[in-house]
Amino acid sequence: MSLISVNNLTFGYDGSLNNIFENASFNIDTDWKLGLIGRNGKGKTTFLKLLQGKYKYKGTITKNVEVDYFPFDIKNKDKMSIEVINEIAPNVEDWEIIKELYLLNTDAEILYRNFNLLSGGEQVKILLISLFLKGNNFLLIDEPTNHLDSDTKNNLVSYLEKKKGFILVSHDRNFLDKVVNHIISINNTSIEIQQGNFSSWKENKDRQDKYELTQNEKLQKDINRLETASKKTERWSNLAEKSKYKTNNSELTIDRGYVGHKSAKMMKKSRVMEQRIEKAIDEKAGLLKNIDKNENLKIVPIESRRNPLVIAKDLQIKYDNKSIFSPISFEVKNADRIAIVGKNGIGKSSVLKLIIGNEIQYNGELKKSNDLKISYVSQSTENLKGNLKTFAQENKIDESIFKAMLSKMGFSKIDLDADIKDMSEGQKKKVLIAKSISEQANIYIWDEPLNYIDILTRVQIEDVILKYNPTIIFVEHDETFIEKVATKIIKIENER
Repeated sequence: MSLISVNNLTFGYDGSLNNIFENASFNIDTDWKLGLIGRNGKGKTTFLKLLQGKYKYKGTITKNVEVDYFPFDIKNKDKMSIEVINEIAPNVEDWEIIKELYLLNTDAEILYRNFNLLSGGEQVKILLISLFLKGNNFLLIDEPTNHLDSDTKNNLVSYLEKKKGFILVSHDRNFLDKVVNHIISINNTSIEIQQGNFSSWKENKDRQDKYELTQNEKLQKDINRLETASKKTERWSNLAEKSKYKTNNSELTIDRGYVGHKSAKMMKKSRVMEQRIEKAIDEKAGLLKNIDKNENLKIVPIESRRNPLVIAKDLQIKYDNKSIFSPISFEVKNADRIAIVGKNGIGKSSVLKLIIGNEIQYNGELKKSNDLKISYVSQSTENLKGNLKTFAQENKIDESIFKAMLSKMGFSKIDLDADIKDMSEGQKKKVLIAKSISEQANIYIWDEPLNYIDILTRVQIEDVILKYNPTIIFVEHDETFIEKVATKIIKIENER
């Protein structure tokens, strides 16, 4: 057993007004299979970089293990994929690489294509093969399931089950449940470690949040009641005190000693109430700090007057005049929520791009309603740049609605003023999602919308789709999301 010990860790990026970590202290057993979770921008990837010694920081991080970070940094993406693997894992034989490809149900021909020409899922597979063959250092694994089809995720589950310990950043709830035995959560004001998988952590978190909300409500009622009683007591005491000095011309006389004693007693009671109020306020201040409000998003779809909106008959995408999957036929009607599934590189994204109007070779028929308004979320975020105001203007969306959606998805005021190119990958993806749900459209076409998106936001996106029931076609590998959202599933398979 080895420990990674973190003591009084403080870190913030140059030019940032707030630190990401402030005097954080905790210990990690390197035998643990740790799932690292938290909202986008909370510092998950930053923490992994700190463990690698990439940044200067205050405090101490003590470890006696060597670490490897996934995904590996590929300096030259124009190289063939087999060359990329050989650079990361230089001592492996070609037959070992072929064997891993076979286990991932992937054709060996991708080894001899340039890495940068592979699909996102195929690139991840090449990096995973490198990981499987490289060695046995302590692993820092950063969002490995983005782009991965379900079969490859199952292979990754099998691999991680055999590993002794690692730190895994993932927002895939089902995947986390299968592979981790501890959760480290980066909260708003603290970092906590719990034994168990994601579901057990979520159950404990919901229970704690419910307790704090109930306790907060109880304390607020106590404070209101005590403040009212304190004001009444103080007012009576003041009136009684004044009456000691009034002239009384009647035959009755006032026992000023009694009144003074009663007044002092009421003043003392008032001070006790004030102390109880202060204590209740202090207790209240200690609650709710780590509760993330699951605020409701909003989308306003436009129902098409034509139905169906899209008709595909015996559709096949072609690469180099060769069809790449078996013919598919489907219709998209108003309020349909259609998931397109299939292995990596089979052409799922190409189907979406064909529907939005890109020039792509295909066989079969594809018909779309006239004047169809489409809102599209791309798989890629690499071209995003500039500030959010300019982005909203360029995309002709309401800036206030757009920013309100981002705020509900966890953006702070500082985040809203940042340049998009400096945001985390999860935040960039939220920019695309917020843009789409700010648009009124007949059909929403989303290509892997949940890549890098934190779990709380995934739930928000599920809720907004189920509440407003837009017509949507999407490609996604989050099985929980597909199960909750999809009304139809189109499975694309190899032509053979």
